[in-house]
Amino acid sequence: MILTTTDVIQGAVIQSYLGIVTAEVVYGSNFLRDFFAGIRDIIGGRTGSYERLFEEGQRKALTELELRAKRLGADAVLGIEIDTGTINVDTSGVLLLITATGTAVKIRP
Repeated sequence: MILTTTDVIQGAVIQSYLGIVTAEVVYGSNFLRDFFAGIRDIIGGRTGSYERLFEEGQRKALTELELRAKRLGADAVLGIEIDTGTINVDTSGVLLLITATGTAVKIRP
C-alpha cells in the first residue's frame, strides 16, 4: 500500500478512484501531561509529552486510513492530509483529535 501526500504516483497509472477515506484518533486529556505542559508555557520550551502524543496519533491515524482503504480494495491513498484539533467536552476537559484524509485508488504500475 502506498500512502502519499501527492496527487500522483510517478510511473503508475490510476486505474480507478475508490473514494475518500478518513480516519480519526481521539485522545482524552491527561491531568499530569496538561500540568507539565502548563509549566512549559510559563518557562518556555518544547512540550515533549504532547509531541510524542501527536506523533503516535498521526501514526495510528495513517494505519487506520490504510486499513479503511484496503477494505475498499485500494492499492494506494493519494493526497493525504493530517489535521489536528480539539473538542471541548465541558469546562474541565478537552479531547485531542487527529484526522487523516485521502483518496483511495487502484493503480496500474
